[in-house]
Amino acid sequence: MSSQNSAARINQTIKGLETTSRFALAVLALASGVYTYLGVRGLLDGDANFVFFAAIIYSVAVSVGIYVFWSYMMRFLPLMREMSQRLLMIAIMGLGSLMIVAMSSWLNAAALAGSAALEQHMAVTLEQYTGDLDAAHANALSAQSLLPDVQRAGERFATLAQQEQDGGALTGSAGSGSVVQLLSQMSAQMNALGNTITGSQGRVAELFETGSGHLTAMRELVSAPGEVQPRADTFAAEIVALTGVIAALQETSVAPSVARAADDLSLGFIAPVSDGQSAGLVARQDAAMANIREAVDAQSRVLSEAAQTIIAQPQVEPRRFVPLSSAEAVLRYASDFVPSWAGAISIDLLPVVLVLLLAVAHSAMRRDAEALDDAETLTAADMIRAVSLHNQMMASQARVEQPVVRDAPEVEPDVAPEREVAREAEPQPVTPVVARDDDTVTPLPAFQRKRSEGPNRS
Repeated sequence: MSSQNSAARINQTIKGLETTSRFALAVLALASGVYTYLGVRGLLDGDANFVFFAAIIYSVAVSVGIYVFWSYMMRFLPLMREMSQRLLMIAIMGLGSLMIVAMSSWLNAAALAGSAALEQHMAVTLEQYTGDLDAAHANALSAQSLLPDVQRAGERFATLAQQEQDGGALTGSAGSGSVVQLLSQMSAQMNALGNTITGSQGRVAELFETGSGHLTAMRELVSAPGEVQPRADTFAAEIVALTGVIAALQETSVAPSVARAADDLSLGFIAPVSDGQSAGLVARQDAAMANIREAVDAQSRVLSEAAQTIIAQPQVEPRRFVPLSSAEAVLRYASDFVPSWAGAISIDLLPVVLVLLLAVAHSAMRRDAEALDDAETLTAADMIRAVSLHNQMMASQARVEQPVVRDAPEVEPDVAPEREVAREAEPQPVTPVVARDDDTVTPLPAFQRKRSEGPNRS
């Protein structure tokens, strides 16, 4: 009896919730259609009327498809009894779910998180261009690191020239000879190279300040309120200007110029002719100039290696900003918007839970019904119909078992009375009455009345 009550309650509950299930399914399909419309509208281009009607038609088709598909699944899957049938229906449900996600869920996610995804795209691009500007500025400043070495080399050559001129520190003979001229020449070249490096500092600082201004404007666009699409257009314009600044920063690097100047120090070394008045002084001048040449070669190698190290640093590759639609941004940055994706997919696939609930309820109802005896499942109406059918069967059986009564032989009709009537109807001959001797009696003719004639009463 408990199994009967349980199965009956489950059946009544399913019937009672049928209207609620249909209403819930219709609301979910409508909500999915609305968000699909918002997502499609952001993807279409053209006339406003065309965009409106195209988005409406697509969203209505999606809503109808979702409602019909889940209605079929809620009707058929719970009725499947065999495991193979259930697995096939589950596979069909999985295929339909994938199609729903492909045609609706990602558009729902675009409607829910499209603006945030575009802002995320701009923020990521801003960070990338910030890194590019910093890298270009660092490359430009790395060439400035050669300035101390160049200045020290120039000062050393100038100091040696002054010492040679004042006290003959290199040749032992004071005065402005060929050694002083060579040292002064090397000092002048180093000072010229140092001035070149110093002159580039102002240009680098100016370009970096300009690039920082563009980055500030881009940050304001990312965090500003309002519609995201106009901000994205202005953001793209700022990126174009910033790209030019980064390219200019890379062009201002003096490392290649320092490398060429360092090579020229060694390759273009021209020693003056010794002008000593004695052979000993000439020999000392030649030895001093040889030492100066070795020092210049060493300084040239140091500067050239330092410049080549700076030049070998990776250059900033030009970056191209690609504007994205809201749907494309949601797909690219899906990992950053997991809650939005979960909500968009849940709107479309929540009926899966309803289908599984109905399948479990029908399975439990069938299991409880199979555990009942036949007598427990009969109702009063079933009993009345069963008794009536039993009585009809007994009556039919009784009629079949009665002995067969043979029919009586046919009796020929009695024609004797008819013959007698016909005979009576025939006219009888009239017998004349013979008069007797007694004349007083008047004879009457004989007359015989038919049976069919009654007495003549007048």
